Amino acid sequence: MEIIIKAAQFFLSLSILIIIHEFGHFLFARLFGIRVEKFYLFFNPWFSLFRVKKGETEYGMGWLPLGGYVKISGMIDESMDREQMKKPPEPHEFRSKPAWQRLLVMVGGVFFNIVLAALIYIFMLFFRGEEYLPVHSLEYGVEAEALGRDIGFQSGDKIVEINGGDPGSWSEMLTDFARGEVSHVLIERGDSLIGIDIPGDFFGRLISARGEGFLDIRFPFIVDGFLEGSAAREAGVQEGDHIKGIGGEKTWSFYEFARTIGNYAGRETTITVGRGEEDLELDIQIPDEGLVGAYIRDPRELLNTERREFSFIQSVPAGIVKAYTTTRDYFRDLGLLFSSEVSARDSLGGFITIGGIFSPSWNWIHFWTMTAFLSIILAVMNILPIPALDGGHVMFLLYEIVTGRKPPEKFMEYAQMIGMLLLLSLILLVNLNDVLRLFR
Repeated sequence: MEIIIKAAQFFLSLSILIIIHEFGHFLFARLFGIRVEKFYLFFNPWFSLFRVKKGETEYGMGWLPLGGYVKISGMIDESMDREQMKKPPEPHEFRSKPAWQRLLVMVGGVFFNIVLAALIYIFMLFFRGEEYLPVHSLEYGVEAEALGRDIGFQSGDKIVEINGGDPGSWSEMLTDFARGEVSHVLIERGDSLIGIDIPGDFFGRLISARGEGFLDIRFPFIVDGFLEGSAAREAGVQEGDHIKGIGGEKTWSFYEFARTIGNYAGRETTITVGRGEEDLELDIQIPDEGLVGAYIRDPRELLNTERREFSFIQSVPAGIVKAYTTTRDYFRDLGLLFSSEVSARDSLGGFITIGGIFSPSWNWIHFWTMTAFLSIILAVMNILPIPALDGGHVMFLLYEIVTGRKPPEKFMEYAQMIGMLLLLSLILLVNLNDVLRLFR
């Protein structure tokens, strides 16, 4: 069921993004009197799921969900309509218009994707504000996993400074690590302040691990309810108890307990709980699946999150700035693919990776947050100077504006074909990566 819900959210988000992107091209084309012959959600080789013609434009939906398109008269695009290009230019065609108008038509899709992201951010900030978790307010410190322990972190460490300054929010700090921008961390461990120098190769290791196994937020396992047939409840655990250990091993935090309980699957052992001022040791039979059947109290109730509220007037510039910074940061992150420390091939992901970022339950807040982010990714990827993408057309138009000469149509046709082959190869590569990761 979770897979179906994630797939449905991904499909809906993808449809919205494609329609908005193609509408950007459509609107600028019509604004300049250019005829748009087709407007399609998804590609339709051989047949369409449905189509209807209104005026000069055929609107439809294809069956191949790899994108969408608008077919603009007099333009060399994915339709590769050579017959039309052999005829003399008509006033309503793309090729008859000034270069600046054609440039606006080509950047229209990218522009509308950025506008969509900004609008989503504006309304989310206005209606919900912005909740964040300052690193300095992590009362229980961090949970150090394998990568974190390798460079000197221990569970319970409290981060005081990053590169000599305020560590900011939890998400900002992890982003800085993921970009390789952290060189020194000052932590509080017990009564001591300890400096940790981040090794030069750590960035590559973190990216290769896709951010997993590094640091997490540390919080106690406070029981907030039970599943039917819960082993914990049968052992005498009560709501509000703090599970502190199992089999004589100390597991103060939730993650310590989660990492340890698998060792006792299918065995009878003891569980240590804190209740009030005393600790109790209870006999328990751990089921074969290695779960005790207890709900954990929402960590947000235990952590000191902060919230910024925005009036509508405040949310407009804040949403625009958030769209700008997200776009800027994604351009910077894209550059990491060309870093010698990162395997570009292993860092790429396809539909399974993208679908996996959606919530396993239908959550509109998460859905719109992910849709805004994907809208920016779509904009950035489309503006790259690769033939067959919007950025490829923009590159040739800028050449024309600077030199005053159009590239030959034969050259444009070959560039389009090569670009399409490159894109198809990339789509195959990233989705093959997804399949291989499933087997790993």
